[in-house]
Amino acid sequence: MKEITHINQHKIKSNAKLHTEDAVLEPVITVKTYKGNRYLECARLVCKLTGRVLGKVVYSPHKPLPCGARVWIETDTDIVDIVEDEG
Repeated sequence: MKEITHINQHKIKSNAKLHTEDAVLEPVITVKTYKGNRYLECARLVCKLTGRVLGKVVYSPHKPLPCGARVWIETDTDIVDIVEDEG
């Protein structure tokens, strides 16, 4: 089954207006299939065969990266290569 992971920029902007760390934030990651949607705050990318975590999608609104990113993907370069898709 095909899944599409979507990062909702409108939720990121809405959550950014809540300046306290104890504020209830809306999940910004949506995993969509033909069966429905799942809304997540953080997502792990797990191999179905081994159970090994290959990476994760991180949402950190109160501690962004130095470049300002609030959502990013972290992978272990010992087990994952990221290559350009030719199309």
